[in-house]
Amino acid sequence: MLGTMAKDSTGLSRADKRAGSKAARKAKRVRRKDSWVQMWVAFKITRRRDRAMVWWLLAALVGITGVVFAGLTLLGVFWPVGLLFGLTLGVLVAMIIFSRRAQNAAFAEADGQPGAAAWVLQNMRGKWLVTPTVTGNAQFDTVHRVLGRPGVILVGEGAPHRLKGLLSQEKKRVARVVGDTPIYDVVVGTEADQVPLRKLQNHLIKLPSNLTPAQVTQVDKRLQALAAGRPAMPKGPLPKNVKGLTGLQRTIRRR
Repeated sequence: MLGTMAKDSTGLSRADKRAGSKAARKAKRVRRKDSWVQMWVAFKITRRRDRAMVWWLLAALVGITGVVFAGLTLLGVFWPVGLLFGLTLGVLVAMIIFSRRAQNAAFAEADGQPGAAAWVLQNMRGKWLVTPTVTGNAQFDTVHRVLGRPGVILVGEGAPHRLKGLLSQEKKRVARVVGDTPIYDVVVGTEADQVPLRKLQNHLIKLPSNLTPAQVTQVDKRLQALAAGRPAMPKGPLPKNVKGLTGLQRTIRRR
């Protein structure tokens, strides 16, 4: 009884420590299960769009494993070690191929659907502050706002002739509160002077860095004050059948 009730320098008893460790192990199992479920959903979505994916994965797994195993065996490496090393490298290459083809399938699935640009922007890596649907209309033409080191980027998706007015109005509204902060406007599409959905993230990343992190924070506060002064816009729809692919690359990197 005394041993159970004894406390260490942190003030926790052994029973508390065991309970905490048990809860941590349970949470880890849940996260691992969620990761596998996400991987399986992503695999099914990608296979539906990319029939050749399975063969590419098998070719990478078997081919890399065989080549590495044969090479290490010829060099005199004990065969179980060569097989294990080859299998590990084969799985890694297969996962990279799966990640790339799953990403392509996700863009193909989302392309042309309302809310596709918002979905891409909200899954960007890095310190980007994304506000979806800052303005729009009944035809699902929408403008999303992104704040980052380049400045303020207004991203429109929908019919170009209707977006022109929406972007112009939003640009004037934003300019009143951000001062001389650069403001960019981008229209997502496949026509001239538009940015394809699959290239949207890279397009934003390649923009020049005009603001320091501190300036980004200041501009964000001004934009929040702007948003507080007008009615909230209803959030636009998100593309269907791509939820299983969201965060896939983060899951693969953790493995």
